[in-house]
Amino acid sequence: MWRRFLTRFRNCLKVQTNAEGQEDEVTVNPYTVENKTGKPIDYDKLIDKFGCSRISPELIARIERITGQRAHRFLRRGIFFSHRDLDIILDKYEKGLKFYLYTGRGPSTEAMHLGHLMPFIFTKYLQDTFNIPLVIQMTDDEKFFFKGEADLEEYTRMARENIKDIIACGFDLEKTFIFIDTQYMGHLYPNVAKFQKALTFNQVKGIFGIGDSDNCGKIAYPAIQAAPSFSNSFPHIFGKRTDVPCLIPQGIDQDPYFRMTRDVAVRLKYQKTGCIHSKFFPSVKGLDGKMSSSDFNSAIFLTDTQKQIKDKINKYAFSGGGRTIEEHREKGANLDVDIPFIYLSFFLESDERLEEIRAGYGKGEILTGDVKKELIGILQELVREHQERRAKVTDEIVDKYLEIRPIKF
Repeated sequence: MWRRFLTRFRNCLKVQTNAEGQEDEVTVNPYTVENKTGKPIDYDKLIDKFGCSRISPELIARIERITGQRAHRFLRRGIFFSHRDLDIILDKYEKGLKFYLYTGRGPSTEAMHLGHLMPFIFTKYLQDTFNIPLVIQMTDDEKFFFKGEADLEEYTRMARENIKDIIACGFDLEKTFIFIDTQYMGHLYPNVAKFQKALTFNQVKGIFGIGDSDNCGKIAYPAIQAAPSFSNSFPHIFGKRTDVPCLIPQGIDQDPYFRMTRDVAVRLKYQKTGCIHSKFFPSVKGLDGKMSSSDFNSAIFLTDTQKQIKDKINKYAFSGGGRTIEEHREKGANLDVDIPFIYLSFFLESDERLEEIRAGYGKGEILTGDVKKELIGILQELVREHQERRAKVTDEIVDKYLEIRPIKF
């Protein structure tokens, strides 16, 4: 089993080939997302390489039927595009067995950006739509082990700042528990220990590419990210139950963690966690990877001013439009690489308006400047409203979400 998994994981590191069958430079793993092809990542090939299942129109229709609500735009537009065992979790939900959500954030910087916000927007939709509990892991230890540019106390401080942004998304206090690894570890540790015993050094090294000279925290950490997917890691919520299903909204790059988790869960006689995977939110500058906190102009930060948002989109957003108005009118825009249109597909709610832009911009009837102007207005409103909500989140409110307590289930 593990040999098959390691082979599949190594194959996932380079996932796209060109027409001649030669390997293009597309790297996808938990620590690196890099696309040097200048083309969109082929997510169908990622599904095949990772062994996930596609989210079909039928599955989306089933979610709408079960919940009585329209599917989120991230589902309708294929932004969340693949899954593991989502259908099985829905089977159990229809029979009266609720599931819980688990997601997280690695606090590498005090200021989060739109790429960080996206999974929390979708997670809130799931929490509200299914009326289920949510646990959110803040991995100050992971960033200390893998990034290590600050001391541990600084990563813990940044975790608290990031929590304010997460709370500002509107998560229900009565159904949400947030925990910082270094503060909750005593409760998490029994499952961490069981998980660590079920893995060997060579398995972790092979899955995550950890070297012999890396600190031992990197070897130990994967079990810490895995443990929250087992319901008895939260006895104040689920008691000793091990039968509560867990669904994890995540970027596809995080799948190796939970493929490993699912395999070990079988050996521990726990529930196999379900996963639902998103596409990457690209850099302002193009399809070379995700937004990066280390490049200010590559990302729209939640702390950006209205002018900064406008300037970043106007100056740096990669355009698929023609180099001249004449060329654009003749050939139209390449929507597959056009960042303003891609961002609209994430944040413009109206399917009808998005289709109007798709048709008009693709034919050259709508100019790049017009598309950027519409996007700027949407992003400015989104960030402004987020900043207003975040300003109301005090340290006392953060402590309430961090309090170990029963939540509604």
